Amino acid sequence: MPELPEVETTVKSLNILKNKKVINVDIHVKKLRYFVPHLDLKNINNYKITNLRRIAKYIIIDFDNFKSVIIHLGMSGRLKIIKINVAINKHDHLVFKFNSLKLIFNDPRRFGFIDIVESDKINNLRYIKKLGIDALDKNLSAEYLYVKFHKSEVLIKQLLLNQYIVAGIGNIYASEILYDAKISPFRKGSSLQKYHIGTIVKSTRKILIKAIKYGGSSINDYISPDGTLGNFQNNFKVYGMEGYKIKGNNIKKEVLYGRSTFFCPEIQK
Repeated sequence: MPELPEVETTVKSLNILKNKKVINVDIHVKKLRYFVPHLDLKNINNYKITNLRRIAKYIIIDFDNFKSVIIHLGMSGRLKIIKINVAINKHDHLVFKFNSLKLIFNDPRRFGFIDIVESDKINNLRYIKKLGIDALDKNLSAEYLYVKFHKSEVLIKQLLLNQYIVAGIGNIYASEILYDAKISPFRKGSSLQKYHIGTIVKSTRKILIKAIKYGGSSINDYISPDGTLGNFQNNFKVYGMEGYKIKGNNIKKEVLYGRSTFFCPEIQK
């Protein structure tokens, strides 16, 4: 599933569409994760994109009719920008047509979704309203996380994945963040002192900013809209590295809460 760095990279790639007018929206599927709002999407015909932004793992496209399209890429979804005369492919479910380009939402597994609302109502949406603080928000602090963690018997890896606490971190980056912070994924939230949590905050910013710099991670389905592969996977320290050594120590893999977790027990305590 695309995480914060992949979504941020996608939004940056989409900026070439800013101030362009949608000529038509072609919809080739009734339902993705949820039903596609066919009629509402037609209401953006002949309107311009005024802004492209990210909220957690959601892509937001604002239009000059004060409507916003919200896209979640799900497990295997991606956005593609192609020339107007290029044919669409299998799993190209939605096509936003501009004068010379098409923006395509492709999703083989159909776990993604698309929504459209009035722009000033976005923060009232159920799935936006319940999100925790963004993982790159300047207000993410050790104090904030300590309040959330210090009474919890849940393992720290799972707490980092809880989008109601911190929004944007997924399985890949949780493993990398905890390795960088030298914190074991098996530590309970209640076992962490404030200085441990401060280290996690610093590692979160460090890892996510570096991942964005490298265009995200392309290990499964992620490709940016312009067709560029992410390169951060070449900078992984532990994720997917089971059986390798780091600084002479073995990298191991365990399954926590149904998710693969990679760590180095000699380094992470």
